[in-house]
Amino acid sequence: MDHLGLLADATALAAPSADVRAKTALILADTIGAIVGGAAEAEVRALSERLANEGRGDAAVIGHGLRTSPKIAALLNGTAGTALEMDEGHQFAKGHPAIHVIPAILAAASTIPCPGRDLLDAIAVGYEAAARVGIATSLRPSMHPHGTWGAIGAAVGVLRLSGKSAAQHREAMNMAASLGSTPSRNTMLEGGTVRNVFAGVSNQTGLIVSDLVETGFSADRNGVANVFGNVVSDSFDEAELSRDLGSRWEVTRNYFKLHACCRFNHAALDALELLLVDARGLGADAIAGITVETYGLAVELGDPEPRNVLAAKFSLPFAIAARIVTGSTGVESFAAGRICDDRIRALAQRVDLREDPAMSARLPDERPARLTLTTRDGRKFTAKTNTNRGDWRDPFHERDLRDKFFSLTARAWPPDQSEAIWSACLDLDRAADATPLLTLLAARKPIT
Repeated sequence: MDHLGLLADATALAAPSADVRAKTALILADTIGAIVGGAAEAEVRALSERLANEGRGDAAVIGHGLRTSPKIAALLNGTAGTALEMDEGHQFAKGHPAIHVIPAILAAASTIPCPGRDLLDAIAVGYEAAARVGIATSLRPSMHPHGTWGAIGAAVGVLRLSGKSAAQHREAMNMAASLGSTPSRNTMLEGGTVRNVFAGVSNQTGLIVSDLVETGFSADRNGVANVFGNVVSDSFDEAELSRDLGSRWEVTRNYFKLHACCRFNHAALDALELLLVDARGLGADAIAGITVETYGLAVELGDPEPRNVLAAKFSLPFAIAARIVTGSTGVESFAAGRICDDRIRALAQRVDLREDPAMSARLPDERPARLTLTTRDGRKFTAKTNTNRGDWRDPFHERDLRDKFFSLTARAWPPDQSEAIWSACLDLDRAADATPLLTLLAARKPIT
């Protein structure tokens, strides 16, 4: 059997362990938090109000107190979940599997009653398929990873939830490969907010592929390798689809985010936190300049004058300046009102980014950065980090993720609802029915 066949067998039949389900439940809770937080953004709210009434069904538009058809809910929830740059990711896949998979599976679950364990298993194997394709490919540098291999994971997760065969899983992966997006990387750098819709489209595509499988459509025999080895990339290592399959679950190698911006900023921000221990109380006006030595992908985020919130999240100079001026790297430090903050913009101009080739060579295992801050009176402070906090080497404590969840869901839900949903996610493996969680996700309208 070829590598794609082995992956299809695993996604259709494998039984994740209790530890894998526990990690999947934490990823589910974290992703719901990111969706709820993003749902409060003006354009996401407007799109949800516009589209939700076009569909009929019981799928929750999370954070809005609305129900609609599964395909529309998957689109809206996937879009909301990327809006704040708070969704988890996978450094070896070079992207964000969960937000491409979870909205589709939650939407499908509104029509497929199931135990909580089955819901977690569908998420785990959908994540597995998406991440492994991401690991196997090297997308063209001009492409954004959102919306590419994510549709494969969404389709697999939906098919697992409905009990489809390994042969149908393979067909779905090949079809989803051909239906994925070819998004521009410049959307993130320039603040093109269409970028936030890429994951939503992937989730919707996963549900469409499920319909195509049900109604007898077919794909090329190895569409995954053809698309990801010849169309969107010239490099695809098929062996990665099955390497350590069953003994290494990709949900266990994910990372979580506490900084509300692109992860390429995080190494420098983590180093900044260390530096500020020695430079405590130092104000922005006292800083002559900050030099950041780091890996190439982070240096690309060099615009000191971002035009909107999304562009600010992909600006390393802005992120550093915002942390120093506001004292935080949370959602509010990247809010619309901060984009025009003269103190932040002035300090961002004094941040100098430099690629260190030795640091670039350490990817993907590590994400290093070194900061040197020089004051106007000539003092220097330096700090470095070898990897981002929150990844599999240096994971956050569960309480950190719980605090993040409550801070994001407070944008739409009262504390009692947030508490109920957090607990429902973490107890899902023992739940005889996933329906109570789905009901909670649509129980109330957002706070205005």
